[in-house]
Amino acid sequence: MTMKTTLRFSAAATVALLLLTGCDSEPLTEPAVVADTIYHQGTILTMRDAEPQVEAVAVRAGTILAAGGEQAILEAYTGPETTLFDLAGQTLLPGFVDSHSHFSQVGLQAISANLLPPPDGPAQSIADIQRIMREFIETSSMIEDFGLAIGFNYDDSQLIEQRAPTRQELDAVSTDVPILIIHQSGHLGVYNSLALEQLDITSETSNPEGGVIYREADGVTPNGLLAENAHIDSLIRMLPRFTQEQMMGMLTAAQAVYLQNGFTTVQDGRTDPSGIGALIHADRSGVLNIDAVAYPDLVMSESSELLTGPYMSRDYQNHFRIGGVKLSLDGSPQGKTAWFTEPYFMPPHGESEAYAGFPIFADEAELARLIDITFEQDWQLMVHANGDAAIDQMIRMLEQVGPGYPKQDRRPVLIHGQYLRADQIPHVVELGIFPSLYPMHTFYWGDWHRDSVAGPARAEFISPTAAVQAEGIRFGIHSDAPVTFPNSMRILDSAVNRTTRSGYVLGPDQRIDPLTALKAMTLWPAYQHFEEARKGSIEAGKVADFVLLSDNPLTIERSGLIDLKVMATIKEGEVLYQAE
Repeated sequence: MTMKTTLRFSAAATVALLLLTGCDSEPLTEPAVVADTIYHQGTILTMRDAEPQVEAVAVRAGTILAAGGEQAILEAYTGPETTLFDLAGQTLLPGFVDSHSHFSQVGLQAISANLLPPPDGPAQSIADIQRIMREFIETSSMIEDFGLAIGFNYDDSQLIEQRAPTRQELDAVSTDVPILIIHQSGHLGVYNSLALEQLDITSETSNPEGGVIYREADGVTPNGLLAENAHIDSLIRMLPRFTQEQMMGMLTAAQAVYLQNGFTTVQDGRTDPSGIGALIHADRSGVLNIDAVAYPDLVMSESSELLTGPYMSRDYQNHFRIGGVKLSLDGSPQGKTAWFTEPYFMPPHGESEAYAGFPIFADEAELARLIDITFEQDWQLMVHANGDAAIDQMIRMLEQVGPGYPKQDRRPVLIHGQYLRADQIPHVVELGIFPSLYPMHTFYWGDWHRDSVAGPARAEFISPTAAVQAEGIRFGIHSDAPVTFPNSMRILDSAVNRTTRSGYVLGPDQRIDPLTALKAMTLWPAYQHFEEARKGSIEAGKVADFVLLSDNPLTIERSGLIDLKVMATIKEGEVLYQAE
């Protein structure tokens, strides 16, 4: 339990401080700059190579005054109203900076049925999904409020049946309520017959560009499973029009989840126009207590005035800004929609042995046009690319469009990059691409990658953090929440240990040390967002964003990283979360 005490100057305290400083004949004078809070009596990891660990940190008005030796900090910055924050032997480090997730969607997840498999949920079979959805329909207000039932994060790779449910299996739950269940990747969804009917998806409906409507044995009748653009477009049409109050409630719930995991800056990747509006209202109404940076989907938001408004900035209005835009070039490897140069180890049902996924942008002229807009407007570009063919496309497009503009520090971001090849890494260096990698997959889907998605050889190199580090590249690691919970200790553990659900170490040569992993959760994602001057390390002049952990991640056994607890989350000197 952390302890805070306010130091007030009694006669005894004055004598004690005189003895401490050795000034037994000089009167005690208040320092020129007095700290609001001094953190001490614990381990403090700064993420600074020049001074990796200090004994105390002084903070005033939400900004770090100084970090250094305990005695020096106490002597220089203690005043009558200074609060001494006793770390109680625990470990303080910079607040976690979210390298990639979908902040607003975590709020939607909070009000939907939980279809996650263990250890995060109860769904291990299609029968479990049916039971959970029946109970949800009977007990949730979603049906009355919105007229549909949503289940979040089923994972066919973890189901006994090793496949997605069908529309008929969802019809067995209800034919009176439209049902939509979303794959854990977010790139696929299954719809019951009533939902398909409301969407006007029939045997005559063609696959949209960059999407698939999966069919029954006759090759024409939709079986309920939709992928990529077919699913994304349907999801947008199906989702209810939430009231402002409902949206604020969901964002508040999402914020609480991130705070419990030590995040002081969150990302909302691929935000739709309504989501941007909700985040702006949350910021203006004081709902946001942590910083949120959004990257709207450029395809959905190209004509939005918000992209040229005051929120598109490197400075926060209060706690919100738009940091750039996002494009998605392929899908999900665990959902087998990512775009590879080589076929899947085991192709999805109904696909040939040559199946290697597919691009979202088969029309590269259109993709070049969109990327050209980002260069012209000087918007930071984030690109979702999982498969190596999609990463090739990203590299190819940046090499094609970039020479037409002055060379500058644009920091394009590769999101996920799971099947980044070794020969692609030099191009990443040359183009100044920041890789936000996803080693969480080694735990959640590592066995699936090895046994079904890519086979043993390719799977060992997924999310190649060590190979990227060897080239001197700063990188981030992320949760992609709500695909996985934004569990900061799982992010740390997966990058350091790369242990799968079965206990297999996937790609042992791609493991990184705990300090590097912590930099990939603090200092380097701050750089990713052009915020390295004010966030990501504990040093004078930066914002006082901290997370307090139960133990020191640099000294405990690496197998124990997953058991570390977030004890407190502090934003600009204010404790926003404290463990019981």
